Amino acid sequence: MLTNPLSNLTAAIITLIIGPEQRRFAAHEDVLTLSPFFHAAMSNQFLNSPASPSGGQSSKRLALPDESPEVFSSVLEFLYKGDYYPRLILNKRKNTWEIEKAEDGELAPSTLFHPSLTSSGEELLKDTAIYCAAEKYGLAELKKIALRKQGLQSGIQCSTIITSARYAYANTPDTDSRLRAHYLALIIRSRNTFKRSGTMQMEMGRGGSQLFFDLFVALCNHVDDVATQ
Repeated sequence: MLTNPLSNLTAAIITLIIGPEQRRFAAHEDVLTLSPFFHAAMSNQFLNSPASPSGGQSSKRLALPDESPEVFSSVLEFLYKGDYYPRLILNKRKNTWEIEKAEDGELAPSTLFHPSLTSSGEELLKDTAIYCAAEKYGLAELKKIALRKQGLQSGIQCSTIITSARYAYANTPDTDSRLRAHYLALIIRSRNTFKRSGTMQMEMGRGGSQLFFDLFVALCNHVDDVATQ
């Protein structure tokens, strides 16, 4: 669990330059160093500290040109508040988790455009992108939250599911099977839809990913389980 960073915000302010459009964020060093990635970056050579006119160091800067500003904003929100918008809400009457709704009763958009997919124009599930960012930044609790939120999403297009699964495989290690298993189970549950999906046919024809071998194994296991019932 994260300690409460708001109890001591006396550390230096770090300027973060995010994405190809160089969006600027500011965060307290004490807060950022809750992440092992940023803890290492505070003393790493890629932390740029430009000199002030008086000869001293005016501020510390860190550039993450491949990160999505929207994703990074959610990471910062988690570091400060322990969750990110839309938050997880416990329905005490049903004893189930839900995603909070906006004031107008609508759910927040579940997808985003990520810089790594700019050329293809494909949308990515926001919670997948945040999970992968949490993996990169060493934030295990954020991974749990993102995975739980993703499990509550519904009505996602086949093309978005495939794009997000491909992104998940490219940005998580082989040893981290939770997000990958989520996608395999999701595709198997929706197999009747995916059988008619031109996107699935195109992706399988393209190949080049561990995703489809894992999916083949998972489907075989599923068939075996059904056959023994």
